[in-house]
Amino acid sequence: MFFALGRWCARRPVRVLAVWAAVVIAVVAAMALQGRVTTEAVVIPGSDSQAARDAAETLPGPASGNQPIVLHTTPDGPELTSAAARRAVEAAAAEVAAADHVVAVATPYGPSGGAAMSADGHTAYLSVGLDVTGRDITPEISEAVLSAAEPARGAGIEVTAGGDLAAAVDKRSTAHSELIGLAAAAVILFLTLRRILAAGLPLLVGVLGLVVSLSVIGLVGHLLDMPSSGATIAAMIGLGVGIDYTLFCLTRFRGLLAWGHEVPEAVGHTTASTGKAAAFAGGAVAAALAGLALGGLPLLHALALAPGIAVLVAVLAALTLLPALLGLLGHRLGHRTRGRREGRRAQAKPAATRPTPGPADPIASPAVRSGPSGAEHIERDEHIEHIEGAADITEPVHARARRFAAHVADRPWRYLLASLVLLAVLAAPAARLTFGQLDAGDKATGTASRTAYEQLAEAFGPGANGPVQVTETLPTAAEGPSDHRVAPVTEALARTPGIEAVGPARIGPDGRTVLWQVTPTTGPGDPRTVALVEQLRGTTLPEATAGTGAATHVGGPTAAQADLNARLADRMPVIIATVVLVAGLLLLLAFRAPVVAAKAAAMNLISVAASYGVLTAVFQWGWGADLLGLDGPVPIPGYVPLLMFAVLFGLSMDYEVFLLTAVRESYLRHRDNRRAVVDGLTGTAGIISSAALIMLCVFLSYLLSEDPVVKMFGIGLAAAVALDATVVRGLLVPTSMVLLGSRNWWLPAWLDRVLPRVDIEGTPTPAPRARAHTAKPAAQPSEAGAGSRADHLPAP
Repeated sequence: MFFALGRWCARRPVRVLAVWAAVVIAVVAAMALQGRVTTEAVVIPGSDSQAARDAAETLPGPASGNQPIVLHTTPDGPELTSAAARRAVEAAAAEVAAADHVVAVATPYGPSGGAAMSADGHTAYLSVGLDVTGRDITPEISEAVLSAAEPARGAGIEVTAGGDLAAAVDKRSTAHSELIGLAAAAVILFLTLRRILAAGLPLLVGVLGLVVSLSVIGLVGHLLDMPSSGATIAAMIGLGVGIDYTLFCLTRFRGLLAWGHEVPEAVGHTTASTGKAAAFAGGAVAAALAGLALGGLPLLHALALAPGIAVLVAVLAALTLLPALLGLLGHRLGHRTRGRREGRRAQAKPAATRPTPGPADPIASPAVRSGPSGAEHIERDEHIEHIEGAADITEPVHARARRFAAHVADRPWRYLLASLVLLAVLAAPAARLTFGQLDAGDKATGTASRTAYEQLAEAFGPGANGPVQVTETLPTAAEGPSDHRVAPVTEALARTPGIEAVGPARIGPDGRTVLWQVTPTTGPGDPRTVALVEQLRGTTLPEATAGTGAATHVGGPTAAQADLNARLADRMPVIIATVVLVAGLLLLLAFRAPVVAAKAAAMNLISVAASYGVLTAVFQWGWGADLLGLDGPVPIPGYVPLLMFAVLFGLSMDYEVFLLTAVRESYLRHRDNRRAVVDGLTGTAGIISSAALIMLCVFLSYLLSEDPVVKMFGIGLAAAVALDATVVRGLLVPTSMVLLGSRNWWLPAWLDRVLPRVDIEGTPTPAPRARAHTAKPAAQPSEAGAGSRADHLPAP
């Protein structure tokens, strides 16, 4: 099927490209018309904070809630209580009230506005209500509201949006990060492929896949709550895997062209082998992300769906768009000196004496085939040159890689222990990893959110930025705020340590729902505010409502984040176990070797633990945080490590499959375990290094983002990829395989009978038609990864 799909696309490139062009235009136009919707709201079904939120929504009020517009003057400037300042502020309030979508504006001079004016008179805020929810506040709406406040600005008053208005203003494109990542990838691709046209192809496929996936994700935001970081994370992962998958396929295609295959057949065999492997790897990423559904949280669903869409689009591009482009460009993607070099080699020596490429060469590797008697035997290919590039460039690299692999294989215990010690040191800080809550004070300096947060905190206390909502549901309607079931709660809240102020009790239209706005003495991201929420839930409110039959709930941003982190901590062991099990089963299906599958899962766990340690040291402890543009340590939200775990486990499957396939091919040829490890490590070192370096550059480019969450993903994913491609794949995997010997490929007879046979690398490639300037090869070339077809390995 994969062969037929690739050849069909190669023979009809114009049709395929036309379909892709139509898809790109359609999704981009749809997003331009409908807009991209994101929201930072956290919905936690069944939680106490969600119950409080649902109860509060029954009270009348604007759809957006009260959004602050902060007014501030310097200490040597005019006080906002002066007559001139008051006239300017009231004029600004009138203009804001006339803006589109604004339904209410409260000034600090009204009957209930005293709490909105600071004691020194230099800071105040307007409370603005809009007819749209927070998720639907666009940058255009926010800018219009701010522009309407020009009378206050003209009087020398600094005007800054807060809340969701500020979040909309602060939304910035990450295009600069994508451009930097693409520029770095272009350099690496050119050094790897040595031809501009070939180097540009992975970039083109990656960018088109990125455009489609981001547009689809933007439209999905209309259907579910999609956090703003979701699209950024999807861009990071989608761009990296899109370029990597294309690089793997292009390398395979160039090797087939060098061997003499016609373009459509070369494309078909590329899709049937490397394209199928890319589909397997992409499916593994999607399966790992699907494990997050066990968290039972809409936030996890959205954060898993966004990168999942990006990966699936990258796979679809590798299976359809790339074959069409390969068929259209054909030999122009091959090595620049291929024809001359083949001619010289054909004249210099007969085909029978041509050097046989390395056993791990994804094109010229031996194939396991069944003879007339049914017994398996090995056929060796004769290939003209290595697929990684021109021979005069790759041969020294190949030789150095072989020397390093042999050196490691000869000292397995030394390098195994050294790599384990290194990873253990990096993972040690992860033992102190705790889940926390980010707030606007953690935003970049100069953003509207950060400015408004600091001005309100200085004037009204840090708790003003994250009020706690307390709701009470009564069995019967209350007579008023002085009701014997309402007043005791107000009094209990007022005398609770850690509470700065308690707003008047608001009673809903049904008389049964009561709401208090509580201002803590600490900020929303402060652990002491979380402790206050727990105290209110555990002792204060139960004691105040004892015997009344009333149900109380505590909500607000801090309470919601505390509930989210608690839910994540509770579900995390199940999610991790599920992802590990799925990854292990996929590797077991691919290689039919339980030891290999279990060992790979264990090493992935070690690699992820090390990246968690780096994440903890940099962000939670603040080591080097200033180099990332942060003022110091910042809390790590619970969903960051969990999403990282799923993504990394899926991404590691790509390199794992590529390396283990090469090792297994060599082992099936000569049954020498040490030699197989050396051959596999040698043959895959170049392509894995290039692919990992591209991924690393893409991830690190997102450190330029002002969002701390995006920085966390950038550092965490980059650290994991760097460790996975060097320490794990370069040291830990080969040394452990050398020590395990033939036990790596042990398969019990009963498991051999029940396991389905999955060939992720395709069938052996038939011999190409001989070219006029080359002698006919002595043996038929084999398909990349054909060793994966030898499923009946004897027990050691």
